[in-house]
Amino acid sequence: IPRLFDATAGVVRINGVDVRDADIDALWATIGLVPQKPFLFSGTVASNLRFGREDATDDELWHALDIAQGSDFVREMDGQLEAHIAQGGTNVSGGQRQRLAIARAIIHNPKILVFDDSFSALDLTTDANLREALWQNLPHLTKIVVAQRVSTIESADQIVVLDSGTIVGVGTHTTLLDTCQTYREI
Repeated sequence: IPRLFDATAGVVRINGVDVRDADIDALWATIGLVPQKPFLFSGTVASNLRFGREDATDDELWHALDIAQGSDFVREMDGQLEAHIAQGGTNVSGGQRQRLAIARAIIHNPKILVFDDSFSALDLTTDANLREALWQNLPHLTKIVVAQRVSTIESADQIVVLDSGTIVGVGTHTTLLDTCQTYREI
């Protein structure tokens, strides 16, 4: 979708436009990508979040942190939004890095959020709370969630099940439980 790799077969379209034909800057302005292993930069919590959008206000940062389930741990850090973040985010846990990266993607204000297994370091309660907050606060955004935990995607409108790069099932959680052996085994 964000053209980190181009499709080797078929076409990926956003609003009917092949992403290979789209202006790359316009494409990236449309997408908020959160990788499984997000990278944080040396600076502060605020400076890392503002990589999403430089002119974001502190209130917008806190709102994004609330959605991403990160405001509690940031409030406990010395300096809060001005708390130091080490290069790579080595001074915060994996789950905290993921939540900061999710908040940064929300600050970007995209039309599409792509979560590439970016809930994997979260405990099940935080995962569920974060997904609920995303859907309640950002219902207008398209959300694409790549996940290995069924609980992370079971409420999705549509689930695509891949096995070794091949689509083996498409449908809702309930439909896939009835129709897809691979899904049932997960």
